[in-house]
Amino acid sequence: MGTDVNVHPGHGKAGRQPTRQFLDTLSGHDDPGMFGRMFPTLEPLAVDDGPLRELADAMKDPAPGDAAGNNLNVPAGFTYLGQFVDHDITLDLTSFGEKEADPTAVTNFRTPALDLDSVYGLGPDGSRHLYARNSASDNGKTPGPKLLIGKTVNVDDITGDHRNDLPRNPEGFALIGDHRNDENLVVAQTHLAMLKFHNKVCDQLAASGKPAGEIFEEARRIVTWHYQWMVLHDFVERITEKGIVAKILEQGRRFYRFKKIPYMPVEFSGAVYRLGHSMVRQVYSHNRIFTPGGLAPATLDLLFRFTGLSGGIIGDLAPNPIQPPLPLPVLSSNWIIDWRRYYKLLPNNPAGVGFNPSRKIDPFIVPQLHTLPGDGGSLPFPNLKRGVLLGLPSGQDVAKAMKIKNPLTPEEISKGSDGAVAKKHGLHQNTPLWYYILKEAEQRGSGERLGPVGATLLAEVFVGLVHGDHQSYLWLKGKTWKPTLPSQVPGEFTMADLLRFVGDISPIDGISTV
Repeated sequence: MGTDVNVHPGHGKAGRQPTRQFLDTLSGHDDPGMFGRMFPTLEPLAVDDGPLRELADAMKDPAPGDAAGNNLNVPAGFTYLGQFVDHDITLDLTSFGEKEADPTAVTNFRTPALDLDSVYGLGPDGSRHLYARNSASDNGKTPGPKLLIGKTVNVDDITGDHRNDLPRNPEGFALIGDHRNDENLVVAQTHLAMLKFHNKVCDQLAASGKPAGEIFEEARRIVTWHYQWMVLHDFVERITEKGIVAKILEQGRRFYRFKKIPYMPVEFSGAVYRLGHSMVRQVYSHNRIFTPGGLAPATLDLLFRFTGLSGGIIGDLAPNPIQPPLPLPVLSSNWIIDWRRYYKLLPNNPAGVGFNPSRKIDPFIVPQLHTLPGDGGSLPFPNLKRGVLLGLPSGQDVAKAMKIKNPLTPEEISKGSDGAVAKKHGLHQNTPLWYYILKEAEQRGSGERLGPVGATLLAEVFVGLVHGDHQSYLWLKGKTWKPTLPSQVPGEFTMADLLRFVGDISPIDGISTV
C-alpha cells in the first residue's frame, strides 16, 4: 500500500454542492431548495488567500498528545457519530436525470433529514443490494426486513465467525447507502452498529409476533425515532447545553426558518458543523491490539487505511492467501472496534482498556489534518476558503443579527498564538465564521461545548431538520414522545444505550454486554 490515503474527516463529496452564484439568487426563507442562507441579507466577508493561509497554519495543535487538550465531557465516538450524521443529512439520492433537470436543487431533491437514508437507501424494493434474503418466504427470492452484515477475515490469534465488517462487493466497495461511511474505520464501525441496531429491532418484533410483512416498516420507524431523539438530546445537547432542544421547541426557531421544506443552511454546513474537525484525535486506543502500548497505536492515518473507500480493503483483488496488514479482501479481525474505548459504556473502564476523549472544541487542529495527501495542503485552509467562496458573513455580523448579548470581543479573539495572527490581519474584528465558532467555544465554552452563536445555530438546525420531516417523532407524536427501548435511564436513549442494546461491545474479547 502507498501512503496516499484520504484523511479528510467527514465532508466527502456526494450529490450537489452549493455555489455562490446560486446562493446569491435566493432571498429570505422561501424554501430555497437543498441549500440556502439563514442570514441572506448579511454582507459576505472577503479575505485574501494569504491571511487565510497564515491563520490556517496558526491553527495547528502544537501538542496533540497533551491531555490538557482533551474534552472529557465528549467521548471520542461522538466525533465520528457527528460524521455519520453529516452524511445522513447531506445524502442526495436524486437520480442523475433529476439533477440534470434541476441542477440547483430547487425542486427535485431529497430533503435534508435525520431519516437514516444513508442506512436504508430506498428500502428493500429500491435498494435490494443492502438487504439480506428473505428466508421466511419465497425461498429467499426476495429481500427480507434485515440489513446485510459483512464478515471479517481472521488474522493472528483472532479467530471465530465475526460479523463485524460492512457488507462488501467482490472488489471491496461497501454495500451501504452512503459510500462516505467507509471513509474511516470508526465511522464505518458506527454505520455497522446502526445496521445491527435495525436488525436487533427486527428480531425483537419477530419474537413479539409482529407479522413478517410489517416488520421492516415498524423496525425502521422505531430505529429512526430513537436515533432522532438520541441525536437531539445526547449529541446536540452534549456539545451545546442541556435543555436547549426543549427551549427551542417551546419558543420556536428564530433563525433557521422555512415554510414547508427544510434546506441545508450554508452557515451550518460551511462553518458551524465543521466543529468536528477540532475534535479529531491524532492517536486512538481502538482495541487491545491497536492501542498505545500495544502492537501499535491506532493513528488517524491507520484508521483511514483499513477501509474500502480510503484505504486497502479491495476484495478479490487482494492477494490469496492474504498478506497482512494490507491490502485485504475485507476488514481484518484484529481491527474490530472495542466500543468501551469510544463511549462511556461503564462508569470506569477496566485496567488496560484505554478511553478516548475527543479533543477540545477550539481553533486547534491536529497536525495530521494539516498535511493532507495530494497537494500536501492543510484542512483549515480549504475550510476558511470555502467560507469566502460561499459568501459567508463574519462571525461578528452573525452575532449582531442574532442579538447575542455577549459576543466575542476583539481582545478575546486575539488571545493565543492563533489569535495573534488573526489580529495581524484584522480578522479579530471581522472574523471568518468557522474560526469565530471555534474561538467562541474556546473562550465561552472552555473548549467543552459551543458558545452562544454556535450552540443556537447548531441546535436550531437539528431541531428544524427533525421537525420538518413529516415522518419524524416530532411531527407525528410531538415533543412529549419518549424513547421506549431499554436504556440506562427510562425514557431517554443515548448512543451508549444503543450500543448496549445491540451488544457486540468488544467481539475480540468475547464481550457482548456490559
